[in-house]
Amino acid sequence: MERLPSSPRPRWRPAQVAAPVLLAIVAALGLAACGDTVGYSSGSGDKIHGKELFKQGCGSCHTLYDAGTTGQIGPNLDYAFVQSRIDGLGQSVIQQVVRDQMAYAVTKPSTGSPGMPRDIFTGQDAEDVATYVASVAGLDASGQPIDPANPPKPAGPGGAKDGKTVFATAGCTGCHTLAAAGSHGNVGPNLDDAKPSKDLVIDRVTNGKGGMPSFKGQLSEAQIQAVAEYVSSSAGK
Repeated sequence: MERLPSSPRPRWRPAQVAAPVLLAIVAALGLAACGDTVGYSSGSGDKIHGKELFKQGCGSCHTLYDAGTTGQIGPNLDYAFVQSRIDGLGQSVIQQVVRDQMAYAVTKPSTGSPGMPRDIFTGQDAEDVATYVASVAGLDASGQPIDPANPPKPAGPGGAKDGKTVFATAGCTGCHTLAAAGSHGNVGPNLDDAKPSKDLVIDRVTNGKGGMPSFKGQLSEAQIQAVAEYVSSSAGK
């Protein structure tokens, strides 16, 4: 799961994501008013399906308490939207922002950090993800805005032990292409082309490198071994 070299991962704070979120709100509403509906949400998403898609395609980059994801490459989505919750912005507005960000993602940030693939989800899948994220981002288990000083800790990908399941639930599919897993991510290297050895996968998953975070605190040693065996034996086939 080796990534292309990049600048050190930025540390995202609520203040750093507040301005982009507000700008995205303006952009999303403006596009809708002008008739450009590419990044506009109609509000007809399936939250259950959206949650599964989010965990598969977004979890390795974003932290979201409800999804149990702890990605640190992009903004923590609970932090990004908690102030919007506190200020009383409706769920529909947050949904427009999320949908807009998928359609008009910044693929090459000026900071040099890994960008977000544009149209990582499209059509109804994008609608489902936007609906799901808008329903839970910035909220704790009781449905109240989180306390930024004491945020809830995501539970992680659970007790899955087979490599294919770990690959899917830990968010690897959103960053890597691997035909055996049906994934087409392009943030990190194409694993079918790279054909990494088991030892290399273990090292990258355990320690991270460049834009890829370490999964040492999220996956057990057995899970890391399992996903390394799966990737090394499936890549290129």
